[in-house]
Amino acid sequence: MTRPPIIETRGLSKTFGGLVALDEVDFQVEEGSITALIGPNGAGKTTLFNCLTGIYPPTRGHIVLRRPRGAGEPPLKTALNNLRPDQVTALGLARTFQNIRLFNNLTVLENVLIGCHTRMKAGLWGALMRTRQTRAEERAMAEFSIELLEKYGLGAAANDLAKNLPYGDQRRLEIIRALATGPRLLLLDEPAAGLNIAETGALDDLIRLIRERENLSILLIEHDMNLVMSVSEKVWVMEYGRLIAAGAPEEVKNDPVVIRAYLGEE
Repeated sequence: MTRPPIIETRGLSKTFGGLVALDEVDFQVEEGSITALIGPNGAGKTTLFNCLTGIYPPTRGHIVLRRPRGAGEPPLKTALNNLRPDQVTALGLARTFQNIRLFNNLTVLENVLIGCHTRMKAGLWGALMRTRQTRAEERAMAEFSIELLEKYGLGAAANDLAKNLPYGDQRRLEIIRALATGPRLLLLDEPAAGLNIAETGALDDLIRLIRERENLSILLIEHDMNLVMSVSEKVWVMEYGRLIAAGAPEEVKNDPVVIRAYLGEE
């Protein structure tokens, strides 16, 4: 049964001078799904991520996020077009990056605490005056962060510097930090990049576990076709800024258009 979309774009376009990076893209991620976005380098995948998360403003088109309201009420539709990245994060979108962006000289725990900023209510005055409410909130966020690290396999490394983690654990930490923001939609930009076979298998397990435990939707850009075909329920394919195919992994895998454009043919 088709699930309602948590996010969708209509006629989304992004140009950089004379370069058309996104060309009238109609795209959606279903609520509770694991969705993959694939395509050759330069197809526009990361540009789409950057538009969804507020890093780039679209040139044309619309991005709509659907948020639940009370029982029996229709979902609240929020336009994301002109929002800043922090505002988009506060609405429930979190992302990782193709090139890991950790605070290398901070501890693993401190990196996760940074991700908790959207959950904190203390303002500038509370932070300066160190009020009782601020201190209590900081203790609660520290406990939450430690629980999150233990939940996803990095509890023992909480006090280690992020730069000292093995590469696969750095990828894991970046995902955990994104989870600390409390997302409804988690966007992973090439999470398997640089991982060996064993680490990619662990990532496959982690993605499934996160969806199950956190009850969220996941959208990933990925070049590792084994991971894509294993973990995703729907695959969208881009080429030259346009969507050229969408469907279940097996359908996309056998689509002649996709084979010619991306997967290759003998």
